[in-house]
Amino acid sequence: MEPEFWHKRWSTNQIGFHSSEVNPYLQRFWPRLGLAAGARVLVPLCGKSLDLLWLAHQGYSVLGVELSEKAAADFFHEHQLEPSVSEEGAFKVFRAGPIEIRCGDFFALDAKDVADCLAFYDRAALIALPVPMRERYVAHLQKILPDCVGLLITLDYNQAEMPGPPFSVADDEVQRLLGDHWRLDVLQEQDVLGESWKFLQAGVKRLDERVYRVSSC
Repeated sequence: MEPEFWHKRWSTNQIGFHSSEVNPYLQRFWPRLGLAAGARVLVPLCGKSLDLLWLAHQGYSVLGVELSEKAAADFFHEHQLEPSVSEEGAFKVFRAGPIEIRCGDFFALDAKDVADCLAFYDRAALIALPVPMRERYVAHLQKILPDCVGLLITLDYNQAEMPGPPFSVADDEVQRLLGDHWRLDVLQEQDVLGESWKFLQAGVKRLDERVYRVSSC
């Protein structure tokens, strides 16, 4: 998607992709990564997710990357946090305590920016991107963060029944995109259509969520 698409969604508050709760898969499966307290975690396309706060409360340092400055500002405002704000290269950077959000193009992120990150968490990045951008996203993530562990959450449904985003990313595509460089372990797979009114309204017949543990080969 072009940047203007997401800027418009945030400016008009069309953010149905934002969850008002911490992701239950994150809470259930994050300990499986075996990270030490204080480890730094990269969260691509983070929005104003409550997952950032949860990770910080578990003792981790959090580096979110988000296109929309409004999303970042809203995050800190809604949690009564007073961030410092600075311009660093291609990014406008908001920092408060263990949480940092870099506003700008994810593809402008380089290895130096994430040199101290030991893990990544992707709940809404891969599924937010159309096919060509998914390939570019994974290639860039592998380039800047080759040695890591991560938690990846995807949706899988008949794309012909509803246009994205969020887009359908089937298991065979995940294996194709990530399998050559990372080990993928499916931690959970379930049909969540009954919990997803938007998809039911659109006439989607199946909606599988998958949770992957990703680790360097």
